[in-house]
Amino acid sequence: MINPLVLLTLFPMVGFLIIALLKPEMKTAIRWVALATSLVTFGLSLWVVTLFNPADPNFQLTFNQPWVQAGSNLLITLGFGVDGMGLMMVLLTAFLTPIAILSTWSSIEERVRGFMLFFLSLETGMLGVFLATDLILFFIFWEFTLVPMVFLIGMWGGERRVYAAVKFFIFTMSGSLLMLLAILFMGLQAGTFYLPDLIAQREAFGNAALWLFLAFAAAFAIKVPMWPFHTWLPDAHVEAPTAGSVILAGVLLKMGTYGFLRYNLPLFPTISVQAAPWI
Repeated sequence: MINPLVLLTLFPMVGFLIIALLKPEMKTAIRWVALATSLVTFGLSLWVVTLFNPADPNFQLTFNQPWVQAGSNLLITLGFGVDGMGLMMVLLTAFLTPIAILSTWSSIEERVRGFMLFFLSLETGMLGVFLATDLILFFIFWEFTLVPMVFLIGMWGGERRVYAAVKFFIFTMSGSLLMLLAILFMGLQAGTFYLPDLIAQREAFGNAALWLFLAFAAAFAIKVPMWPFHTWLPDAHVEAPTAGSVILAGVLLKMGTYGFLRYNLPLFPTISVQAAPWI
């Protein structure tokens, strides 16, 4: 039986594949497939709630499958798991997605198929961010959310949509590159990208911990966004289509705060306490 978290994360891609097979002029069918897919995904998130034990603080419903062997001592895994914080974000994502799709029912008339393809792929990316327990997999999902959002703004946004999309891309990618370097350094130091193992070995980062903290913090501060990295947000919000603004405000911005709590705080607790007044 397929792992519930893997099924939940990948199910929007089922709708993606069905819509990809439909003709572009079948707008009504495309809308209904997208809505039905998002509703089933929400149902799957409720199923995960019934399987979740709130008394257990550890990752639950875990799935860990070896994926890439990088060298003799470094393994990248397909790692999924959920705890209370991740579950709340998953429920929020799965709840808002069908609402956002409904908001496009009469407002998006051009390139409907492309819009729904990007939207469902965005949902998979967001769910993956909240359920990944391997840092490389987390980074892949983190970046996976960027591409569809850039196109949603750039193709279906307002008059200055291209400017807003490019600005959003540059800001987000800049922070992501710093985070990727930090992830690679940590993996090479610890021999793993699995989050619980990295937390257990966090003392091994030594003097590099401050720079690692700042690299993660930069990526998350841009996403929140925090001053002075906030200037992309007004343009993106104003120019994004309604559904894009719903997801941007409802989920994507919260990914930054989630990142601070999921990664910075447990991996660098001492520095997090010291930096708290500035954050």
